Amino acid sequence: MEKTADRTELFEKLPVPQAAARQIIPAVASQMIALVYNLADTYFVGMLNDPEQTAAVTVVYASFVMLTAVSNLFGVGGGSALSRALGAKESQKAREISALSFWGGAGCSVLFSLLFLVFARPILFLSGAAPDTFAAAYRYALWAVVIGGPGTILNTLLANLVRAEGRAAAAAGGVALGGILNILLDPFFVLPRFLGMGAAGAGAATAVSNTAAAVYFLVYLWRKRRKTAISLHPACLRFAARCLPDIMKSGFPSAVQYALTVVAIGAQSAFVSRYATEAVAGLGIVKKLDQLPLYFSIGVSNGLLPLLAYNHSSGNQERRRSFFRLGCAVSLAFSLLCLVVYEILAPSLALLFIKDPLTVEYSAGFLRRMVTAMPLMSVCYPLIIQFQAMGKFRESMVCSVLRKGVLDIPLLFIMNGLFGLYGCMWVQPMVDAVSLAAAGIFYQNMKRRERLP
Repeated sequence: MEKTADRTELFEKLPVPQAAARQIIPAVASQMIALVYNLADTYFVGMLNDPEQTAAVTVVYASFVMLTAVSNLFGVGGGSALSRALGAKESQKAREISALSFWGGAGCSVLFSLLFLVFARPILFLSGAAPDTFAAAYRYALWAVVIGGPGTILNTLLANLVRAEGRAAAAAGGVALGGILNILLDPFFVLPRFLGMGAAGAGAATAVSNTAAAVYFLVYLWRKRRKTAISLHPACLRFAARCLPDIMKSGFPSAVQYALTVVAIGAQSAFVSRYATEAVAGLGIVKKLDQLPLYFSIGVSNGLLPLLAYNHSSGNQERRRSFFRLGCAVSLAFSLLCLVVYEILAPSLALLFIKDPLTVEYSAGFLRRMVTAMPLMSVCYPLIIQFQAMGKFRESMVCSVLRKGVLDIPLLFIMNGLFGLYGCMWVQPMVDAVSLAAAGIFYQNMKRRERLP
């Protein structure tokens, strides 16, 4: 079969740099597009010069991140399990895994949207909504989370499944379609000269674009149905019980990490909000700037996952290690470049977002401290993704939990008490250092076991 031959060529025969480039470059490109369209809502709503509308987008951000957590449960988990099944030459199991991933993700997406609709008021107020911003936040969330939630989850989930089969370019095409469409629709839905829906319009653009991307993937899989190991047929759910543990081994730690990210971001914002308003604005700017190396490392890791999972399952551990080393080198090199540029140009970069001198001062100070976490993070992500690719639940779970949510809050209390505002900015580098140390220990233990006869 043509598809099987292509897959075997990529995973087993192509030189490591070429195979890695075919997977990593499209994955990184799709992450860069996702980065741009994640900022698009804030940018176009900001053009309204209405603080309540802008605050609405910020308030709903935490709930939107939770959509990623749900999609990763079955997307990352299903993608990893799918690649391992292909590496073991178990095509029928691959079809069962993909069907369970799709229908499990679809069911959870509808459940999440319904639960959010029922508990929208307490969730939004807990996320930072105020009486004067609740209405705008609710309208934005109604579109982005409730109506558009299933499309957002299935878009990401299906991209992971397609990428897991070695079709990173096709996966990037779907993600790019959603991102570009969102950017094009935002001004049309948001601005007064067109539909003038404000923040709600940004949510509508997000819902339409992600749903369109999900439809793209469904059409793609239908057209390739005779040449792909991915199946969405409900009949494959008969063996769901035997596939679910394989999916959860990788998917649950990834979902937990994203869920804890919401907690960590909220905790840091709460501590900084005790200080000047300009400090809060400065932190917001830094959070935008540090997304570039973060999204790059996530793209590299997403591209690596199928290569690592397939070769681990097929028994070609040396090829797996070669992919891992190359991915780490690429991710680390880009993060070091960002480190140098951000340290040197911190005030100038802040000026791109705001002209207020005090806010620029805070932003530059925050960035120069928080940027030290980037090289640590750039290696930590591939390490965690390797554990997920190999189905190592304990290792990936421990490292994911250490990275976000568990150490952050105690360290925020300690560093804020000892060093004040700027002490809070050293928390992420400290957390990443601990997580990287733990991942390094797990990795060395794994290598030691592999050398045993």
